[in-house]
Amino acid sequence: EVQLVESGGGLVQVGGSLRLSCEASGFTFSDYVIGWFRQAPGKEREGVSCISAHDGTTYYADSVKGRFTISVDNAKNTVYLQMNSLKPEDTAVYYCAAVTDDPRYGSNWYLSSDVYDDWGQGTQVTVSS
Repeated sequence: EVQLVESGGGLVQVGGSLRLSCEASGFTFSDYVIGWFRQAPGKEREGVSCISAHDGTTYYADSVKGRFTISVDNAKNTVYLQMNSLKPEDTAVYYCAAVTDDPRYGSNWYLSSDVYDDWGQGTQVTVSS
C-alpha cells in the first residue's frame, strides 16, 4: 500500500522559513517522481515543485523559484521542501504526491496534479504578515 506522510507545516512570519518532509512507503521509491502541491482556500491545487528519486531532476513553479528548494534522501525514502522567504500568498495546505518516473515527460507534466496517482493527507502552512 502506497503511503505518503507530510510533516513540517506550521505558522511562520513573512520572510521566515519552513522545511516540509514527505516520507514514502509501499512502493519502489527510486522509480518515482515525488511532487509538492498546494491548495489555498477557494483556489485550485497548484504544482510547487517535484523531484525524480531516480536521477534527482527537479522542477519548480515560477512563483517559488529562488525561494524553495526540493531535495531527496533515497536512504530514508523522504523528499524535503525547504521554503525560504515565505510570503502570505504561500499560505495553503501542502500535499506531496507520487507518480511513476517517465523520462518522456518534463515540467509541464510533472507539475500537473492530474498525473499523480497517490497523495498524502496534507500539512497546513500559514504565513502571517
